[in-house]
Amino acid sequence: MPPSRLLAEVAAEFFGTMIILLFGAGVVASVVLFSTGSPGEVVNGGVTNINLAWGLAVMLGVFVSAKISGAHLNPAVTLALAVFRGFPWSKLFPYVLAQLAGAFAGAALVFLNYREAFQKFDPGLEKTAGIFATFPAFPAAPMAGLFDQILGTALLLFLILAINDEKGAPPPAYLAPVLVGLIVVAIGMSFGALHGYAINPARDLGPRLFTVLAGFRNNGLTDSTGVFWVPIVGPLLGGLLGAAAYDFGIRRFLP
Repeated sequence: MPPSRLLAEVAAEFFGTMIILLFGAGVVASVVLFSTGSPGEVVNGGVTNINLAWGLAVMLGVFVSAKISGAHLNPAVTLALAVFRGFPWSKLFPYVLAQLAGAFAGAALVFLNYREAFQKFDPGLEKTAGIFATFPAFPAAPMAGLFDQILGTALLLFLILAINDEKGAPPPAYLAPVLVGLIVVAIGMSFGALHGYAINPARDLGPRLFTVLAGFRNNGLTDSTGVFWVPIVGPLLGGLLGAAAYDFGIRRFLP
């Protein structure tokens, strides 16, 4: 493959993933930093805004990159496609690196945009790393979060493959990003509470690395919690399981 073509694909993965984090981390920042209600009160749209905006973020990222790179935007997707759809292994690392870099850049831009709000709400950067990365609802039960990430990402890959299967009844190309965004909304609404539904190692690790470099405390990577591995390992395993379930449970029976 000509280097210029691979460069275009890597750029598409970078910008597509950056867009996901701009809107995704952006909506969480808006909800958290400008919440003025009492504990438990839903303000600024709360969870509903977060779920809808993350779905829209994924939809827009896919729109931007689909025709150039295939809109993986997620190492779990790239790995599953390499295993089950013949995606070249030689492009796995460049794609994943671009996804991580895009997620890092998106998080950095959100922080820059909301810097004054961060300084007012959390001047010590001790309690807002969760705007950028995911954390468990039950820190003492990491396996619950791991299963949650495996299940959520398995659903994601299962449904993405179903939507894009040329042997089935694929939708028009312009509708595919919308459907992928709706999948993310559904996963967020159904499985978002236990571990933040990262379902994407780049979406979590890239911003988490940013929080470390920006000086956020309690970031799940350099503190003693060690929670960073769950949204990496879980989605990678879940993506493979979801792709395998689709291929052996559905695709093999299609004409």
